[in-house]
Amino acid sequence: MDRLIAFIKENKFSRNIVLFLAVMGPGIITANVDNDAGGIATYSLAGAHFGYTLLWSLLPITLALVVIQEMCARMAVATGKGLADLIRENFGVKVTFYLMLVLFLVNITNVMAEFAGVAASLEIFHVSKYISVPAAALIVWVLVVKGTYKSVEKIFLFACFFYIAYVISGFIAKPDWGEVFQQTVSPSIDFDLKYTIMLVGVIGTTIAPWMQFYLQSSIVEKGITIEDYKHVRLDVVGGCILAPVVAFFIVVACAATLFKAGIDIQSAQDAAVALKPLAGPYASLLFAFGLFNASLFAASVLPLSTAYCFCEGMGWDAGVDKRFEEAPEFFSLYAFMIVVGAGVVLIPNFPLLQIMYFSQVGNGILLPFILIYMLVLINNKDLMGEHTNSRGFNIIAILTVIVVIVLTLIMVGLALTVGT
Repeated sequence: MDRLIAFIKENKFSRNIVLFLAVMGPGIITANVDNDAGGIATYSLAGAHFGYTLLWSLLPITLALVVIQEMCARMAVATGKGLADLIRENFGVKVTFYLMLVLFLVNITNVMAEFAGVAASLEIFHVSKYISVPAAALIVWVLVVKGTYKSVEKIFLFACFFYIAYVISGFIAKPDWGEVFQQTVSPSIDFDLKYTIMLVGVIGTTIAPWMQFYLQSSIVEKGITIEDYKHVRLDVVGGCILAPVVAFFIVVACAATLFKAGIDIQSAQDAAVALKPLAGPYASLLFAFGLFNASLFAASVLPLSTAYCFCEGMGWDAGVDKRFEEAPEFFSLYAFMIVVGAGVVLIPNFPLLQIMYFSQVGNGILLPFILIYMLVLINNKDLMGEHTNSRGFNIIAILTVIVVIVLTLIMVGLALTVGT
């Protein structure tokens, strides 16, 4: 053991590997959780309704995601504070409160979507939602309330591995890879109302506002400092590439089967069931299992991210490693979101599909406001010192804000035109 430790200290490559493994987690977890029940539903609908024509959007979205998440990581290690904390200190409590309130409302619908995903996926395996949803709620509550940051992170990292189910489903669907490539690099785009809404939804689910708060808070709680910046950046960039790859294969699987066969679906559950006669039982079961894993995973992280940002914004203590007596608001808010999210799913005939889909569009509409605050903060030299944004990063982030705002205005304009 002593020889091994000595070898690692002397070998630069081995030392970097060890350091990376020590900080790995926040970036990969944050990006992968974004492929949650609402996200999978959005990508499934994108593939089933529009074929491969939205695949091109994942390229610029990936670039924007890398830049935005890297900005959060850099702010975390440079300041040692979460994003909500920085917004409160620099823009005031009133602005922070209203921002947190809007984020809370969007996130509570996302949590409902996660438990709906748990129910939908296990119903395929003939498990009643009245059993699966309460059991899932209890599991995610115990996981965070009774666990430590290290134990929780290890479980989250383990859950990331199972997203490979969607990659396998994409190959089993046997798509026309020539057409996939063509639509990815040279797409046929039609900006009608439905296409524009779906595009805003894809952006909103891939670069969700909650991600920025959770990533920064988790890096701070893990105690990662500026000395580990290059390693945490690799963790963030790796996660930001892996997550869109999973989204890519979800779209491909549904486009190659459901769109090609002209089968209309309304949810990820429909996609999993419909895949069985078209791509075989293995593709269907893998798709359903992936939905369950993603839903349970996100049902743990989304309430956690909301509790982090709300408590930081209000100046309250927060953290998985704290006891309830040290952070009562943090754990109470976490429990509240789980109870409400799971409870709503158990209400008969509740319009969960509409909530799942439009929560993603809500993410897309809220995103520019979060990015504007981030841009102001990260370009503040008094706050960031030598770690402010480069010109290239500012250009990409500003373009992301402009594009999302323009798409949202187009969507609203088209909706009003169609309505009249």
